[in-house]
Amino acid sequence: MQNITTTLKKLFYLWKRSQVPVKQPIKISRIDNLIIFLVCILISIISSFKLLLISPLNIADIFSWLLTFFEILVSTGILILVSKKENPTISSRQIFLIITLLLAVQATKLALASTISPLSIIIPPALIISQGMGSITALTWVSIASLSWPDPSVTINNNLFLILLVCASVVSLLGGRIRSRAQLLQLSIFVPIGALLSQWILVGKEKTSLIDNPEFVFVNGKIFSDFLLLAIVMLFTILFIPIFESIFGLLTKARLLELADKEKPLIRRLSFEAPGTFEHTLLICGLAEEATRIIGGDVDLIKTGALYHDVGKLHAPNWFIENQDGLKNPHDEIDDPFKSAEVLQAHVDEGLKYARKNRLPKPITNFIPEHQGTLKMGYFFQKAKEKNLMINENNFRYKGPIPQSKETAILMLADGCEAALRAMNINASDVEALETISKIVHSRQKDGQLDNSDLSIGEIFLIKRAFLNVWKRIRHRRIQYPTSKNNTFS
Repeated sequence: MQNITTTLKKLFYLWKRSQVPVKQPIKISRIDNLIIFLVCILISIISSFKLLLISPLNIADIFSWLLTFFEILVSTGILILVSKKENPTISSRQIFLIITLLLAVQATKLALASTISPLSIIIPPALIISQGMGSITALTWVSIASLSWPDPSVTINNNLFLILLVCASVVSLLGGRIRSRAQLLQLSIFVPIGALLSQWILVGKEKTSLIDNPEFVFVNGKIFSDFLLLAIVMLFTILFIPIFESIFGLLTKARLLELADKEKPLIRRLSFEAPGTFEHTLLICGLAEEATRIIGGDVDLIKTGALYHDVGKLHAPNWFIENQDGLKNPHDEIDDPFKSAEVLQAHVDEGLKYARKNRLPKPITNFIPEHQGTLKMGYFFQKAKEKNLMINENNFRYKGPIPQSKETAILMLADGCEAALRAMNINASDVEALETISKIVHSRQKDGQLDNSDLSIGEIFLIKRAFLNVWKRIRHRRIQYPTSKNNTFS
């Protein structure tokens, strides 16, 4: 019986270890929570107060108002929970953006529901949310905004409501995957055209001539005016998305690809002033991208984050071995392990300064300290021990924090494996390479560097295989080209 109990305990332990850790949401301050709650109450009031304007007012009407009020309040709470579940690192500013857009839409419905098509009211904010916070949050927002109408007297054609839901859902799903401004522009053209054709088929053909109706742009219920207004509003939304990115800290796919442009000033400086570091960065990108792709992570995020993770080395490029010519090493000249450790830590601190100066988004900035975590600077720690100095291990560890996401954890592993794999003999076998990778990964796990990363055991296994596959691709030999008598290649 005892053996069975022990076996069950072991199985339960192994099962628990194999599960993906639950990522804890970022804590939001009390004052921010209070502001968000007050905005939610304001949304509920705007969405339900017209039910109290019925005369004469009876108990059933008051009960109906209370039911609607709490229904909207609970819906906004669910929206916030969904956004936190999809984006555990979501900030208070981004939550405030989501509910403020909902507040603006509800107020617009009250003021202009009889004048402007619901397509133009709901679809553009859905594009902003899907770009910045993801498709699931956007779909939840669309559900609440579409089903809640503050003015009961405003009726929507069932076919038009169906078109609204379909178009808003398409924008929400595609908006989270769009990777360039050009694709956004295409979406702003094709969605209104799709809405126009759908209205033409389901709602009915336009009965009024455009020539005879000079106010066709703002006439609700006219299918061409709905199409034209939706196209104009979506184009303006695309123009304002970069402003929302800056104010609310949104990180869209298009923004990530813009930052990953190797012609960006900071990346160009790195390639000129620290070419060894730049080459090291490109190799890490290859490892990290492959590993992130195989576990279904955010490839665009890690590709961009990897490019900027070592920009702090610009403050003193020649102090890092990849940028040295092999003739002299500044660390040997000062012969002080403590000062050398300070230089290594400085590349993280200076990197954060460069990130702030160049206004890099926080998810990209996080790669700078988290790719080193609280790792030990082993070489200089051993140097200090050899000198019999009074040492504290914390003086030879990076300040951290340890990786807080899968992407930053993968970059840490790629950073450790890149140098070891590049140093391996070209005739090394796959088994030897995988053993080297496994040792580095295991040392990071044992040191507690992956504890907050959300990586499961299965994902770590896939990451190791991905690193091996990349190594196999880049270790190929070159043939010896024949030369002629004048020593030129034939």
